[in-house]
Amino acid sequence: MIQARVIYVLWRREMIKYFRVRSRIAGAIGMPAFMLIFQGMGFRKVEFPGLPASIGYFQYLVPGIIGMTLLFTAAYAGMSVIMDKQFGFLKEVMVTPASRISIVLGMISGSATTSIIQALIIMLMSVLLGFRLPLIHAVLFSIVIMALISMIFINIGLILSSLLKDFHGFSTVINFIAFPLFLLSGALFPVSNLPAPIRILSYFDPLTYGVDALRGILIGHCEFSIVMNISILLTLSVLMVCASSYFFRKAEMI
Repeated sequence: MIQARVIYVLWRREMIKYFRVRSRIAGAIGMPAFMLIFQGMGFRKVEFPGLPASIGYFQYLVPGIIGMTLLFTAAYAGMSVIMDKQFGFLKEVMVTPASRISIVLGMISGSATTSIIQALIIMLMSVLLGFRLPLIHAVLFSIVIMALISMIFINIGLILSSLLKDFHGFSTVINFIAFPLFLLSGALFPVSNLPAPIRILSYFDPLTYGVDALRGILIGHCEFSIVMNISILLTLSVLMVCASSYFFRKAEMI
């Protein structure tokens, strides 16, 4: 049973934590901003195979960097869960009558909101650097895509945090997962330019469809149809929420 009050309380707690520690905001957008400025500016005039002549590399790169921001911010949400386990907060939550699905949805909603805020900061920064935003309804639609991307990778982080007990193990595993997903997603260059065996791997990467959907909405260019991208993201989001709820129910949290 989904309990809205539980979801709201956990969401509000995450918002308070996020805005109290401003260094967290700067740290999370530091690497995406660095890549956006230096890679985007450095390769601005380079012509990449697979890109239409009407789309410059900087325009192509921005949705990929937004996807990168969502991936790493969302995946590291599990770190907060490990902290809650070590300091006893999660133990107190788990012994309440709150349903596991409500707890998971509360954690997801808070982390997804922070991920989207940081992605929007990167989007605003890209506009200042020359990125051409589409009409407002397309920007709002892109936020829905950002939410789906965040949900998928937040749940991966939550599943890992339910299985692991220390920061070092979590960081090692999540880095091993996140960096290949980022490089395979086509965030930096078209997936069609990859060798065939590696291209096949990219089709199993959820971020591939998230970045492609963002490109379709923000710059009008995508390798797959937007309907296909959204269908895959929506299906994976639902499956991952169910998986995290299962692992939280089965894991030894107390």
